[in-house]
Parts: sequence; C-alpha cells; structure tokens
Amino acid sequence: MAEPGTRAAEAAADRGWRLRHLPVLLVASVLLAALAAVVGGVTRGPAGALGAAAGVALTAASYTLTTVVLAWADARDPQLVLPFGVGVYVAKMSLLGAVMVLVASTGWSGLIPLCLGIAAGVVVWTGVHVWWLSTVHARRVHS
Repeated sequence: MAEPGTRAAEAAADRGWRLRHLPVLLVASVLLAALAAVVGGVTRGPAGALGAAAGVALTAASYTLTTVVLAWADARDPQLVLPFGVGVYVAKMSLLGAVMVLVASTGWSGLIPLCLGIAAGVVVWTGVHVWWLSTVHARRVHS
C-alpha cells in the first residue's frame, strides 16, 4: 500500500483526472435527452417529450453532482469520499423521492416518460462511463 502522501502528490501532479470523464458523459446525456424528447414527443406528445428529456437531465444532474462532490472530497482527503458520498446519495435519493411523489400527485401525463428517461439516463451514463474507463482511461494508465 502506498504512503498517504504519495497518492496526494501523484494526484496533485494531474489535477484534472477526477473530472476528465465528465465532458464525454455529459455529451452522451445531451444526445440521449434529445433522442428521448423525440421518442417521448412521438409516443406521448409534448408532455412525453418534456418528461423524457427531463428524466435524462435529472439523471445527468444527479451523477454530475456526485462526481463533482466526490472529486472535491478526494482532492481534500481520500477519507472524506465515503462520508460525502453517502451524504450526497441520501440527499439525492430523498430529493428524487420527493420530486417523484410531487409529480405523481399532479396526475401529469409526462410521469411515465420521466421515469423512462431516468432509467435510460442511468443505463447510458453507466454504459458510457464503463466504456470510457475500459478504453480511454485504460490507455492513459498504461501509457
């Protein structure tokens, strides 16, 4: 196991590594949101288009927040990652639950497309992140 200061020194030499993947994931999310809006619009009209795109945007915002908070915590002290990660997760899931209950109580016809947009956003974000780690990041590490 490396000394605590060794990892910090290596990370300081390459400050951008914690967020390097974020632009690729955000571009993928924007493309998915556009596609989701078209599919939602064709299948459920304007409310479907808005709901599907909002679901993807909600997922992207959630993952972006987590990424930024964890990068900040890791840059300060790697031991902060777990408490900040758990805290952000609890806060996000509580907020998401409240938003879903609020939206469901309105009877809005875009609720199902919103849920499908969230699910699609999770699948695409995770898939692109795995792709990025296994190809782009792997090449950087082995170079």
